[in-house]
Amino acid sequence: MARIFSGIQPSGELHIGNYLGAVKNWVRLQDTHPGAIYCVVDYHAITGTYDTAVLRARRWGMAKSLLAAGVDPSKAALFMQSDVPAHTELSWLFTTLTPLGDLERQTQFKDKSSKMESIPAGLLMYPVLQAADILLYRADSVPVGEDQVQHLELARDTARKWNAKFDQPYFPEPKPLLTPTRRIMGLDGQAKMSKSLGNTIALHETDEEIWAKIRPAVTDPQRVRKSDPGRPEVCNIFQLHKAFSSDETQTHVAQQCSTAGWGCMDCKKVLLEGMVLELTPIRRRSEELDAEPARVLDALADGAATARAIAGETMREVRGYMGLDVLAGPPAAVASA
Repeated sequence: MARIFSGIQPSGELHIGNYLGAVKNWVRLQDTHPGAIYCVVDYHAITGTYDTAVLRARRWGMAKSLLAAGVDPSKAALFMQSDVPAHTELSWLFTTLTPLGDLERQTQFKDKSSKMESIPAGLLMYPVLQAADILLYRADSVPVGEDQVQHLELARDTARKWNAKFDQPYFPEPKPLLTPTRRIMGLDGQAKMSKSLGNTIALHETDEEIWAKIRPAVTDPQRVRKSDPGRPEVCNIFQLHKAFSSDETQTHVAQQCSTAGWGCMDCKKVLLEGMVLELTPIRRRSEELDAEPARVLDALADGAATARAIAGETMREVRGYMGLDVLAGPPAAVASA
């Protein structure tokens, strides 16, 4: 059975964007890929300026949200990246064979560095650490969104380079498992859903809070009056229906919208019903974990122990292939010289 690995930034409690774009898929995959490995990549969160207290809160919030959303510690290992030091050790080893030009051509590096006066080296090396995250567990497949495919290609290239340099078919070339959900736009319809832009709905929000955000959300910009036929294919609210409503409901919504049988508010009320149905159990589990924080700590500790065991074996073998294993005395060629 192929092993899967995926990581997520500690941005605090989940919103529907990262839930639909990644985590909902993780929950499905843990049933079809026993031994799935899921990681809160907190080392990746410190490449820029940050507040330590905020980081701690976000790490906790993300871990709790993942468990509330359905990640099951009995099926998948969930842990903090910083609890497994081998991530950074393997990353350093990979820097010795990663061309500088390959890193400078990464789209995310070019975009982010162009806005900075002083560029931290960690931003440049981010994809190397990402490759180490994956290859440390010799993962065959990685659930990713389309925006992460370029970084995954660097991980595949790193595996090829290392295998060739040390003449060992050791690291698999991980393949992307593209999430079935398209990129989730924010409620403003202008940009990807992001907490920093204030255009999200958190998984733990109440029914009333969700409705307060959906009610004014952008729909089809050309639909001014209820009597105007809508265009479901361009409506951001209809894209959310695809995530939260049944196929039958989606068909009905599309028909009512395109024929002006419903106004946008009618469409939003039906969406609310679907969202409440799916998100209420998650919110309740989150409240239970708030009352029993030891369950979160135990899950992370168990996940980290599982990850360290796998990572330890990988590093023992990698050090051996690279000539960095523990010396048991002088090598024969040296002893006889």
